Amino acid sequence: MKRYAYYTSNELRPDGWLRTQLRIQADGLHGKLDKIWPDICNSKWIGGGQDTNTPGGIWGERVPYWLDGFIPLAHLLDDADMMSRAKNYIDTLISRQKPDGWICPCEDEERAKFDPWIIFLIGKMLKSYIECTNDEEAFQALYRIFKNYYNHQVNDGFVLHTWGKYRWFDGLIPIHFLHERTGEDWLVDLARRFRDQGADYTKFTEMWKTPLNLWQFETHIVNIAMMFKHEAVVFDLLGEEYTDSAQKLLDLLETYNGTAIGLITGDECLAGISPVHGTELCAVVEQLFSYETIFAHTGDFKWLDRMETIAFNALPAQFDERMETHQYLQLANQMASKRFFGWPPFRTNPDGAHLFAFDRIWGCCTSNFGQGWPKFALSACAHDETSVLSLFAVPCELNTPHQRIKVITDYPFRHTVRYEVEAHDAFTFRIRIPSFVEGLTVDGVDTTPTNELTYAFEKGETRVIEVGLHFTPQFVSRPLDLTAVRFGPLFFSLPIAYDTVRRECESPYYETELHPKSDWSLALCSDELEAEFAPIGEVPFSQANPPISLRTRAVPIDWGYLDGYTSVCAKVPNSRTPIGDVRPIKLIPYGAAKLRMTELPKL
Repeated sequence: MKRYAYYTSNELRPDGWLRTQLRIQADGLHGKLDKIWPDICNSKWIGGGQDTNTPGGIWGERVPYWLDGFIPLAHLLDDADMMSRAKNYIDTLISRQKPDGWICPCEDEERAKFDPWIIFLIGKMLKSYIECTNDEEAFQALYRIFKNYYNHQVNDGFVLHTWGKYRWFDGLIPIHFLHERTGEDWLVDLARRFRDQGADYTKFTEMWKTPLNLWQFETHIVNIAMMFKHEAVVFDLLGEEYTDSAQKLLDLLETYNGTAIGLITGDECLAGISPVHGTELCAVVEQLFSYETIFAHTGDFKWLDRMETIAFNALPAQFDERMETHQYLQLANQMASKRFFGWPPFRTNPDGAHLFAFDRIWGCCTSNFGQGWPKFALSACAHDETSVLSLFAVPCELNTPHQRIKVITDYPFRHTVRYEVEAHDAFTFRIRIPSFVEGLTVDGVDTTPTNELTYAFEKGETRVIEVGLHFTPQFVSRPLDLTAVRFGPLFFSLPIAYDTVRRECESPYYETELHPKSDWSLALCSDELEAEFAPIGEVPFSQANPPISLRTRAVPIDWGYLDGYTSVCAKVPNSRTPIGDVRPIKLIPYGAAKLRMTELPKL
């Protein structure tokens, strides 16, 4: 297998619409959690009293979760204030580390019961900080954390339990990082211990075929989203054969719990094949990170195709346009976002999980969502010993002592890409081409589509490479005799106009309902899909001003509501018989439509 390394924020900077999106996140809820949220600004991690034990039984997740996204965001934007705030938290965390290396906020006699997953999480976050800053003190703190836990395993009989047992693979992220820099054998032994003590998800597959209204570790959607990287992070460290287990498990999960946009349903555990069951936001960003990790360890391009689908569709869909609020759950067919004031339709989530809110109950997503956009931006380019690989056609600039590469594009909203390359030293430049490309133009010449373009650069050479990616809008068959619409990496939805109703809760919390005010009960009735383009505005994924849309036609039908509800559409329409005249409609990117119908009947 081929391994790749991603660049750091000192080398790779976002540009264009991607930088705009990161700035929106920094100016939104994520960028001010340390100023307004007691679970961050009064956390026990920094000497306060909050976030010691969340309702789910996870101790202290929120500060490391938040920093895991806030740190790369600050450095990608080169925001001095944000970088200073992040450093203050890291310095405080390290200053509170015990002499033997223990760092988690608990009494010494509680260590054996402390959930080890938090150790993995803070290790993963410190890895990100070290990559951004090269901070030696932080590296030594990270080393001591895992040496301490290894000693507890060897000498005190500690074993993985609760969340740590089901998220053991997260511990392999910092273990790999430490082993690459030290080569010490105890890290390999610790990796083997984690793998042997951790849950084996290949034994849970029968539980995934018939989802239950029952909370279980084995079917918890975030555990599953994290799980995909389980083999990739351990096989080479232990010298084992790679079997592509993630693909086998994903195939089964998509068969029984898949969505059009590459997610697995889980509200909060696996929810089956239904466009009106949701997916938790933590699962979106963790699934994205799992695919990013698998590629780094295997070099398999198929995971990059899947990353595009999630990043350009599911990720922006779960926030309001300014990223001030987010949903715990997103639904493919979401014709309203209103409280039920009764038994919710979700399998294991209570009422309100689908509202756009600053969550007071599900703080995991409030603190964790921040890793999504920054880590995706950092995965735009990668390298091995001799080559630089452009993984995603997003606007960015790579500056290293060996080369400068500027990627100028509005992809995924447009399909042309310009690469301006300056070689300070000889190297090979490789451009990944998505597998779903239908046609390819290189420097004005039509070319047979391939999975990558390769260019050898001599020292001092400069070159401009123009690439055109050709797609046609297409209908995609979905289960339940429904249809989705795709154009390149973007899926499209029927947007539903809405009124907002904001409710203040106990400060600083609030929630927003979206009440539909346009027709949603439609069926597609045309084979034509005509693309229209508009400028990318100050909000790239805007429902009111989308930079790309598709024109087609639809007809009203009797869709109906899910039994017992007036704000959730039925899983499938009551009838597909037209009850009105054909009308023109405009479909917009899934990620831009906050209320939407994505899986529709096609007559």
